[in-house]
Amino acid sequence: MEIHYKIIGVLLIILSLVHIIFPRYFNWKIELQPLSLINRQMMTVHTLFIALTVFLMGILCLISTTDLIHTDLGKTVSLGLGIFWTLRLIIQFFGYSSALWKGKKFETSIHILFSMLWVYLSVIFIWVAIH
Repeated sequence: MEIHYKIIGVLLIILSLVHIIFPRYFNWKIELQPLSLINRQMMTVHTLFIALTVFLMGILCLISTTDLIHTDLGKTVSLGLGIFWTLRLIIQFFGYSSALWKGKKFETSIHILFSMLWVYLSVIFIWVAIH
């Protein structure tokens, strides 16, 4: 199971770094302009803190692998991470409209890729928590 936590750690760090491109990729300079200043800044600040949280999850998985898998506290943390990513998986299907990806090759590929990632994270973390 240790190898899965190491893989997850690397994947989460990569995922956190992908957030760097969000403002440019999603054209926030123009897209968010109609919003009030507080709403524009909340998008930026919340994205930063989501990226930071995901980064720290990745670091935790890399440097505390044994503790996460073999201690009671680690199993509790793993359960929390499993719940977090399971909720993220549910949001993938019920929080976003399928109109955003249906019929679009790139967007459909990304939808499938991230759905598989959320399943992987959920299964590994919950598996460790209950065993």
